[in-house]
Amino acid sequence: MDYQKRYEEWCQHLADVDPLKKELVSIKDDEKDKEDRFYKDLSFGTAGLRGKVGAGTNRMNFFTVGKATQGIADYINEHGKEACERGVVIAHDPRHFSKEFSELTASILAANGIKVYTFPDLRPTPELAFMIRRLNAVSGINITASHNPKEYNGYKAYWDDGCQVSAEVADGMTEKINAVDIWNSVKKSDFEEGVKSGKIIVLGEEYDREYLDKVESLAIHKGDELDLSIPFVYTPLNGCGSIPFRQMLTDRGFKNWKIVPEQENPDPDFTTVGYPNPEDPKAFKLSEQYGREFGAELLMATDPDSDRFAIEIRDNEGNYVPLNGNQTGYILVNYILEGHKSAGTLPAKGAMVKSIVTSTLSTIIAKAFGVEMFETLTGFKNICGKIPYLHENGYTYLFGYEESVGYAACEDIRDKDGISAGMLVAEAAAYFRKQGKTLWDVLQDIYAKYGYFAEDEPNIILEGIPGAERIGRMMKWIRANKPEQIAGSKVTKVIDYIDGYEDIPAQNALRFFLDNGSWFAIRPSGTEPKIKFYFYSNRDTRENALAINKAIKDEILALINNVE
Repeated sequence: MDYQKRYEEWCQHLADVDPLKKELVSIKDDEKDKEDRFYKDLSFGTAGLRGKVGAGTNRMNFFTVGKATQGIADYINEHGKEACERGVVIAHDPRHFSKEFSELTASILAANGIKVYTFPDLRPTPELAFMIRRLNAVSGINITASHNPKEYNGYKAYWDDGCQVSAEVADGMTEKINAVDIWNSVKKSDFEEGVKSGKIIVLGEEYDREYLDKVESLAIHKGDELDLSIPFVYTPLNGCGSIPFRQMLTDRGFKNWKIVPEQENPDPDFTTVGYPNPEDPKAFKLSEQYGREFGAELLMATDPDSDRFAIEIRDNEGNYVPLNGNQTGYILVNYILEGHKSAGTLPAKGAMVKSIVTSTLSTIIAKAFGVEMFETLTGFKNICGKIPYLHENGYTYLFGYEESVGYAACEDIRDKDGISAGMLVAEAAAYFRKQGKTLWDVLQDIYAKYGYFAEDEPNIILEGIPGAERIGRMMKWIRANKPEQIAGSKVTKVIDYIDGYEDIPAQNALRFFLDNGSWFAIRPSGTEPKIKFYFYSNRDTRENALAINKAIKDEILALINNVE
């Protein structure tokens, strides 16, 4: 069915008073907009659904959410009565329609005979991941678009291991979703009636406490080992982190911190931040302002669903320096391993996990402590999904992370967790401050001991159908024209993951290794309209590493940008 026929079908089925119908009528003469909304279904992959909110098959709305939920309900029912009784945990973030989509999801599952657990209000993504295993649920669903702009919403699906669904589970769910008639097949019930009847269980505050207890159990140093008067600023970027992060800081005894007031409470428009991604230094603008007034040594931020976490630290000149996800990872990997070593708790077969596009400096640090670093594809369904393998082979999981400011410090929380990452970074800063050091000093010590690395992760945003097609052409071109030399250095090895590589499954990604020790990777994002690049270099000084890294980046981006 072409986009025009789909458009007409929606107009025919929607009531005149439905806001979605009015939205469609308003674009009746805009062929480009109609095509973008209806040229495909919003795809359900291993990250679930994600897209702009609005009318259309390629948008997040009550019908696309309903279709996905009915398909998942059919998939769970196929697993039998026990799966239905184990139930599904549902959470949501502060975005437009998140609460409404979560209640719709709960009511559809309940109408299909599946027990539902939900929260009285918004909750962090990592708390949902924790609750799936805690409640022995068969699945979990989170209505969130994570760090995307305000126009977006999303639908993350989890399975009973507490991870986002694997490719196998996603394929099974997709088959069921595709079979759903969006107008006639979706079973619905009333949300409030579901709560009254006990089919939908609203979790109490004691479950929030269990999640925080689990986070706080990760503490490495406590009490007199820490300078709890360290000044810092935190922002939840108007998201789910505000209450749990503040409670965690209070529980741990931190005495001298400030929350950015304009970003403390939920705001689906993210009015004071725009793009609510802590990976972007622009998200720290207000934090820096309050940090200077407050004399903060550290600035911390979580994204709207509180799974991502990023920091800025003060250098020796008093300037705030944004750290990329790799650099924060170096600090955490080093702090966790040093802490275990000093406490005598470093396991005989310790293991950490990182993605294939994350810096190899952390591998070097881990090796120095006798800990093995495993690599997986990007995404915490892969990073945390490695935990069962580690258990089966006698390893003790210590930490997992990827460069896109995601960190998983607890194997009982099988997704990236900004709350636990924030606790460990605040703790590390307080621990080193007691020793007369800042996190800036610690990072320089790491470079001096293990190698001066440079890291850069630029991306090119290309939206809509033309953007997706151009990204496809870019990947096709680089595969057909693999460079043999970059910035004066020879390419010695290329790994193409399109059909998998060794024990790593297939992904549309390439890695290039140079004879000077530098390497870079290219892949399209699985959740956003962008193509992502990762550049890493190691030299005798940080400045030289940055210089060669920039030369490699500039040459590759120039080549890619020439692809029309």
